[in-house]
Amino acid sequence: MKESILDVLLYLFEHYFTNDAIAASGDAITTQNGPLMGELSEAGFSNAEIRKAFDWLDALARQRPAPGQSRSNGPIRVFHEAEQDKLDTESRGFLLFLEQHGILNPDQRELVVDRAMALDQDELDLDDLKWVVLMVLFNQPGSEAAYAWMETQMFLDEPEPVH
Repeated sequence: MKESILDVLLYLFEHYFTNDAIAASGDAITTQNGPLMGELSEAGFSNAEIRKAFDWLDALARQRPAPGQSRSNGPIRVFHEAEQDKLDTESRGFLLFLEQHGILNPDQRELVVDRAMALDQDELDLDDLKWVVLMVLFNQPGSEAAYAWMETQMFLDEPEPVH
């Protein structure tokens, strides 16, 4: 089985992040030597991929923008060639949509792009990008409404429109 960092992250997100005890103490999930490492190994993930996933989460936690520093009405985001190679037009358009509708602010968008680029995949499809957005919003204090909206989009057969 060819697993990726995203596979480990999705497993963690589905099995642990939604647990209120872990959500209350975000650092509990990123312990590389604790029982969680053994549980992930038992689930079939390699130690190398588990460590990369923990590093990805640690980088996400370190990059929280400071409150009140969000830019608004900033310049249009131009994607670098490497970003264009990894994020197709549909994915980049989705990021623009989220920003225009207030789901992501520019700092969060940059964090999503950074974390997407940090994944060990040559390309990310729209569904993969949506998971990255969900994980970033989960990690952002004050983004509960945006997270709830995004979660709705992920799990409903017919996503609701943004008002």
